[in-house]
Amino acid sequence: MMEGLPFLPGNSFNDPTRGKYHRPHSLGYKNGYAIQKRPEVGIGGETILHNQLNEAELDELANFNPTLTYGQAKQAPPEDFVPGHVAWDKKVLRFNGYFKQTVNESPDEFYRVRPVDIYYYLEDDSIAVVEPHVENSGMPQGKLIKRQRLPKNDQGDHWHWKDINMGQNITFYGKVFHVVTCDGFTKNFLESEGMIVNESSQMPTDPYIERRKHAAALRTYQAPSSFDKTRQFLELDRKVLRFYCAWDDRDSMFGEMRPFLLHYYLVDDTLEVREMHSPNDGRDPFPVLIGRHKVPKDRYSAPSSFPAVVMELSDHEVKNYFTPKDFTIGKTVSIYGRRFILYDCDNFTKAFYYHNFGLTDFNTVDVKGLTKNLPKMEIPPYNNFGSMEDSLQSCLSLVPQPPKKDFIKMLENDHKVLRFEAIMDSVRPEDTGRRFILAYRLADDMMTIYESPVRNSGIIGGKFLERTRVAKPGTTPEKPEFYGPQDFHIGAVVEVFKHRFIIVGADAYVLHYMQEHSGQFPEQTIQSLREALGRSQAQKEVVKGGLMKVKRAEGDLENLVRQVRAQLKKIAITDKSRVDEMFLRYDSDRTGYIDCNNMRDLCRRLQLPVDDDVIEALVSQCSVDGQGRISLEDFRRFVESS
Repeated sequence: MMEGLPFLPGNSFNDPTRGKYHRPHSLGYKNGYAIQKRPEVGIGGETILHNQLNEAELDELANFNPTLTYGQAKQAPPEDFVPGHVAWDKKVLRFNGYFKQTVNESPDEFYRVRPVDIYYYLEDDSIAVVEPHVENSGMPQGKLIKRQRLPKNDQGDHWHWKDINMGQNITFYGKVFHVVTCDGFTKNFLESEGMIVNESSQMPTDPYIERRKHAAALRTYQAPSSFDKTRQFLELDRKVLRFYCAWDDRDSMFGEMRPFLLHYYLVDDTLEVREMHSPNDGRDPFPVLIGRHKVPKDRYSAPSSFPAVVMELSDHEVKNYFTPKDFTIGKTVSIYGRRFILYDCDNFTKAFYYHNFGLTDFNTVDVKGLTKNLPKMEIPPYNNFGSMEDSLQSCLSLVPQPPKKDFIKMLENDHKVLRFEAIMDSVRPEDTGRRFILAYRLADDMMTIYESPVRNSGIIGGKFLERTRVAKPGTTPEKPEFYGPQDFHIGAVVEVFKHRFIIVGADAYVLHYMQEHSGQFPEQTIQSLREALGRSQAQKEVVKGGLMKVKRAEGDLENLVRQVRAQLKKIAITDKSRVDEMFLRYDSDRTGYIDCNNMRDLCRRLQLPVDDDVIEALVSQCSVDGQGRISLEDFRRFVESS
């Protein structure tokens, strides 16, 4: 409708009534396959006025024979017959390849790369393999395989030019050749025959030949730069970069985030990694995880031919080592397969990176929430076996160590013992009236308790508590609080392993010691001892081995003297020479006599009664002259008599 309008301003060739603008599709499906078809309508469904030809009609037009119109053309003469050996004469396909030859028992090389030229003669399908000459190779070179038809398999087939292409391995008489490239004529011929020619590849180099070329090449020397090793040592000695890092090992079983210190020594570009131990972390006390040395970025980047079994990597194999540029806060660095995240550094490191690299961003990475909180070790309760210090040592280490002693205190307070008299505070009636001697050693703060034997009491006296340190009730094994000399005073209650003792007296040395060290004891304690010792001034009593005024029953004195004589007789029976030795020990001036004081010392050494009435009875029985002197013969007679 719009075709008749003239092309004037204001006239439009677009039909305003058109509502479809899609193009018709030119593909159709037949039996499930996509086939090409010519569109039957135009854009927007518009009818196509010109003729629509299908494929059959187009093929008929293409094969139109003009002889029907113009008549039969003149028959062309037949071409001359050319045999194959004439048509393909001097036409040869050339391929370039190589094969590898293993070199045994040689320390310099493991294999050789030997390049070859493969010639394919189209005239008779024969093949020749020629190795080009390489100078000083040490191997015979030239024709490897003479021109002939090469068998392909055991079925009688032979190699054809259709079987050879780039990037393929071909086998001639058991030797494998790899084809890498060909010349231009060969490529054009293969493409003209409809073959798809693969991409060419590079010929590998022989490492032994290259090493010999490098050794024979002229050597060039380069003068040292301005920043050489000597200057590096003088300027950067004792300058170390310190980074705080954490080893992220949470991917493995029982892994965790462990804190470490990374030290980079600028003087020789070495680094070390040290572990940061915390108390009771349960790890062995080895501070160095990676010793100080130059660490390569990739230790396993050595060539496959490197004999790693017998040789260590050197600078010839490893070229890339860690440098200060590889360390940045927030970066994860892999060192020997371990991932370390750098989360902080010290002020010297920050100043170094600012002056040398212009870095100003040193934001610390928070890794505290990523670390694993170790469980706190709990000390088990005391089981009352052994001392508390010894039991605690078995909880602190796998191999218990003896508790440490204060040797200065032991030397200053050697043989200083505070003795107190105590009674047992018990609800049981049989414990009423039991009296004890409590000895406190100032050298090691240990306590010993003795019970004085009481005749016909039914309780065996003697040692009640071995020498040990006694902890106060209610203290914990982690922080035990032991009894000290300040805790003992008249009326004090001492609880020893659930036994309560009330201190009722002390000897004179205790008061003398407290008065000399009045700054260490309260005044009330010293005053209580003064009053207690003042009350007992009338009845003196030695706590151990002293004199005691005892009311004896009738016959007790004779029994004691008889027992002393029996004890001395036992000594005479076992060793008669000891009797003379005991007498001569006290007869130091060699007068031939000993007195009652010597007899008291003798009985004290033998742990026999030393009461005054017992000593007087012994002297009266030994002495003959009645003057209180005992001769050697009298002493022998008294000891050996029944």
